Amino acid sequence: MKQNNPLSKDNIKTGDKVKIKKDGTEYIGKIMPSSKKEQITLKLDNGYNVGIKLKNLEIEKIKGKTKKEKTTEYTPKKQENLPTLSILTTGGTIASSVDYRTGAVTSQFDAKEILENIPELEKIANYKSKVVFNILSENMSPKHWIELSNAISEEIKQGTDGIIIAHGTDTMAYTASAISFMINSPIPIIFVGSQRSADRPSSDNVLNAICAAKAAKSDIAETMIVMHSETSDTHCYAHRATKARKMHTSRRDAFRSINNKPIAKIDQRNLEILDHDYQKRNVTELETKNDLNSNVSLIKYSPGLDKSIFENMAEKSDGIIIEGTGLGHVSRDWISSISTAIKEGTPVVITSQCLYGRVSDRVYNTGRDLIDAGVIQAEDMLPEVAYVKLMWTLPRTSNNEEVREIMRENIAGEINERTKNTTYLI
Repeated sequence: MKQNNPLSKDNIKTGDKVKIKKDGTEYIGKIMPSSKKEQITLKLDNGYNVGIKLKNLEIEKIKGKTKKEKTTEYTPKKQENLPTLSILTTGGTIASSVDYRTGAVTSQFDAKEILENIPELEKIANYKSKVVFNILSENMSPKHWIELSNAISEEIKQGTDGIIIAHGTDTMAYTASAISFMINSPIPIIFVGSQRSADRPSSDNVLNAICAAKAAKSDIAETMIVMHSETSDTHCYAHRATKARKMHTSRRDAFRSINNKPIAKIDQRNLEILDHDYQKRNVTELETKNDLNSNVSLIKYSPGLDKSIFENMAEKSDGIIIEGTGLGHVSRDWISSISTAIKEGTPVVITSQCLYGRVSDRVYNTGRDLIDAGVIQAEDMLPEVAYVKLMWTLPRTSNNEEVREIMRENIAGEINERTKNTTYLI
């Protein structure tokens, strides 16, 4: 039946599944929010959206449960001779789908739903699951890192063979780095996410989750990020958390190891070690040091940035990380202000915006002046890793020289003794 106001039929509303016939073509999907009054937007079963003009169409509401809706609670099967892995969910795209109220992707899945949607995981291990929190990663903060650290430690104490943490990709490297410093673990701790939500046909969640499970039961007792290594569904890389960075907004292979090889390459059948310098399973006891001082500032230096910006942050912060230019430089105008802040007890750490390579302030006069002012060179640490590490360091000592020693000590694989040319854009 053709209608001028088709959505008034059967009280059809956003989120309903409908069948639409228009100009000889039939469409089946769920109604999405639309900003255009003259059209209806459908999310089709293949995951794509289509806009259909409201004029001269037939619409029918599909009643009852759809084939994708769950009718029974999912319980993973317990299998003998398989390790047990703990899945801790924090939110993010891997645990997300479309919210039909807003049309946006939102966190709303838990670990059981991940297992239900990826049955291949049952062939790899048995699973325990817990929702730690359910937020998108831009809402993460140091207090969440501490809560997650406590949850991980408790799982290890209770007995598990590996930890998988479902996390949003945007701030995953921050959280994973924090956990690297806060927990010395006898078993693997794996962070995994996806760039595209599970209800999209191009989602990367299946391969990422399978590879994460394989990494979690491996011999690599490190905190790692496991994500696609290329755009197709071939394999993933396991990156050391303190050397990993999200380098693309939307590609499935967004993560890269910086100044380092990935530790391993993983596909649905194999795990190949690429970097043999890793901590092996069960060679250390669980140790947790999860107190943080979040009053640390990260400043990106840019040409012409007034030194008053630094001075204002130094007054309010207990420590400062500067992303400097090139080898780790700022304008000469800043040096006296930096020297004053350090003398007054605020440690200042210099990193590089270049990411690849390492800070070396002994090459140019400005760098030497920064050293004389007392800055701490961050070697080849990533700026965000130095930021997290300084938060972790400050509760351990109030002595600036001791802060310097800790910041320049390789604690969780964040500093390489030397940077190899072969790790550039690997």
